[in-house]
Amino acid sequence: MNLNLKVWRQNSPEDKGKMVDYQLEGISEHMSFLEMMDVLNGKLIDSGERPVAFDHDCREGICGSCSMFINGEAHGPVKGTTTCQLHMRSFKDGDTIFIEPFRANAFPVIKDLVIDRSAFDRIQHSGGYISVNTSGNTQDANATPIPKENADLAMDAATCIGCGACVATCKNSSAMLFVGAKISQYALLPQGQVEAKERAQNMVAQMDAEGFGNCTNTGACEVECPKGISLSNIARMNREFLDGSVTK
Repeated sequence: MNLNLKVWRQNSPEDKGKMVDYQLEGISEHMSFLEMMDVLNGKLIDSGERPVAFDHDCREGICGSCSMFINGEAHGPVKGTTTCQLHMRSFKDGDTIFIEPFRANAFPVIKDLVIDRSAFDRIQHSGGYISVNTSGNTQDANATPIPKENADLAMDAATCIGCGACVATCKNSSAMLFVGAKISQYALLPQGQVEAKERAQNMVAQMDAEGFGNCTNTGACEVECPKGISLSNIARMNREFLDGSVTK
């Protein structure tokens, strides 16, 4: 498979950046997208050029660090898939592939395809935790009755990997799907009730302070989320926020 790659190159956050063309030959359809990027970087290193900087870690669709905008879509053309789990069989011989970083004011580009997503960490630190009894007289978790529906919904919300596809896809660069998921996974369980009145207040305040936009219910975030996080989590976040506002 021969490909024409158009890759965003940016040396630093202050650099203007630009798209650069690269030609690759002999790419196997069985390669993952990141393996194809490895081949590109090997070619650049052999020719004395600087390799393309991109994030990756587990390459198993779990960590969310492999975020790339591929042909105008977060993580590429296959739904429910992270960039690292995307394979070259999704493309055709002779294709032109545009590869860019996620773009949002709250996600500044560090270098090439690497962005700074530490805003998500600060949102999580502001309220995404629970109090834990460490007295030595703790209750067995299995002794806490939880309706199966709530447990299932909490688990669905907890599958969010914080990749930022929702932000990159949203026309407003909103982080409400991410924040809604992180609030929901606690709001649905009894263990999350201790901080319930402050959690949504604190996390939404931090989200706004980071410069993310607001939600206008377009729904693109849910469509492009590799884990299929539901918009219903945004509705739950709004209810938690309102409840915390009137009962403080």
